[in-house]
Amino acid sequence: MNESLANAWTGQLRMTERHPTLNTNPEDTDMQSTHEPKTNVARRSSAKAITGQETARSSAKSVTAADLAGLLDKQRQAYLQDPMPSRKTRIHRLDRLHNALFDYRAQLEEAVSADFSNRAVAETNMTELDPLLQGIAYYRKRLGKFMKPQRRHTPLSQRPASAMVHYQPLGVVGIVAPWNFPIFLALSPLVGALAAGNRAMIKTSEFSPRTGELLKEMIADAFSDDEVLVVTGDVDVATAFTKLPFDHLVFTGSTSVGKIVMRAAAENLTPVTLELGGKSPAIIHRDFPIEEAAKRLAFSKGINAGQLCVSPDYVLCPRDQVDAFCNAFADSICGSYPTMRDNKDYTAIITDRQKERLEGYLVDAQEKGAELLVINPAKEDFSGTRKMPMTLVKGANDDMKVLQDEIFGPIITVVPYDSLEDAIDYVNSHPRPLALYYFDWDKRRAQHVVEQTHSGGVALNEATVHVLFDDLPFGGVGPSGMGHYHGKEGFLTFSKAKGVIRKGRINPMMWIAPPWENWLFRQVAALQSRRYRRRAI
Repeated sequence: MNESLANAWTGQLRMTERHPTLNTNPEDTDMQSTHEPKTNVARRSSAKAITGQETARSSAKSVTAADLAGLLDKQRQAYLQDPMPSRKTRIHRLDRLHNALFDYRAQLEEAVSADFSNRAVAETNMTELDPLLQGIAYYRKRLGKFMKPQRRHTPLSQRPASAMVHYQPLGVVGIVAPWNFPIFLALSPLVGALAAGNRAMIKTSEFSPRTGELLKEMIADAFSDDEVLVVTGDVDVATAFTKLPFDHLVFTGSTSVGKIVMRAAAENLTPVTLELGGKSPAIIHRDFPIEEAAKRLAFSKGINAGQLCVSPDYVLCPRDQVDAFCNAFADSICGSYPTMRDNKDYTAIITDRQKERLEGYLVDAQEKGAELLVINPAKEDFSGTRKMPMTLVKGANDDMKVLQDEIFGPIITVVPYDSLEDAIDYVNSHPRPLALYYFDWDKRRAQHVVEQTHSGGVALNEATVHVLFDDLPFGGVGPSGMGHYHGKEGFLTFSKAKGVIRKGRINPMMWIAPPWENWLFRQVAALQSRRYRRRAI
């Protein structure tokens, strides 16, 4: 990646800061069933503080951009020594990650909260740690089935023969993780990569430095550095990381940075999985109880204060129910967060720059005529903190930033509609989102919405939770991303489906070989002409 590209990336990251900048921290893991976690570190007190001094000392040990190629080469050489790890080896690696999450749980909770200046422990467990343990259990149970070669059809002209598909590890997978869910979005792709038999290097975000350094320590504790490696660092390290010739690269972040990552990967013809977010809509049908829809959406929007790639971004609400929805939404938020400033259940914004961006959206909307409904039940002053009250925006239009950019914070815009088809047309006239939420008990109408819209995933009568379904693929479409991880599709993403045919001692093909027009060739040609004819349409 040349200097101008690196500068462009830096600008994009500073501007969008949403998933962005990658961090580099090396701690690898390779398992030939000999590496065991260091018991002393694994059992350290969960009350250990994550201080700035510790972060600084740990950062001093971080690798530089110049070190990355050697680290990748070390993993690739280890892969070549064991290109098809057994099921037992893969499960052992998954179990080591499982145990590491238990051993470091309390420290991870503290580190994430420190990076945000506050995040509820319950949210970290519900959205990051527990889903990871669930994902590991999913693959552990199904790994034998996923690894088993599949028999495929053999064409008549090639018989006798057998055809099989073998699923082989790709090699070394690069993972670029964002700041908003710095544990789950770093380790969830890793779970799929390990299940598929790969090794991995992870670049954490510089905007969640404490979590990044702790993940680096945790992974180094559980794995050898030719199995799994965590890298922390600044934009230079991030730029160099995406230039590496990985066998697959997973990036979670903004669309603008995703384009830069994809260009860098293209130089090595590295296949990519991009999870890019976007403006995920929620459509409420007029027959659905408006209070129930508001309650469910308020719960989803409150998670991580809206700093979630599948958070509902705007609500398409029947025109005559907009006020009822806003009132019910506000009541639900007030019930969950009666205070906000010092409430440990209410998450802060990750950086001052992100908070300024969000406040700028509100100023832009208000100046252009929108109505802001600020939900601040205790009428608190948030100055001196990175917390923001939840805000509903009414009367917005497409000239406002709140309906142009992904919000990624505690702001939700309510857009009125007159008919369901109008709502569908509105969604389809905008870039394809990562998720779509539709609230309606009527299954036929719900199926119509699913079929007539395009999004990475859909949740009916709920929001955001589809990410937690391990047996479903997770990923975007178009501007919201490409490729999948999670479920069987995740295993396939990190595997090469290799077609293998086998023939025996008898080879009928030799009987129809040149010189052509021999008797057997003519018989085969006549049979084919009877099997395949022009179709009547």
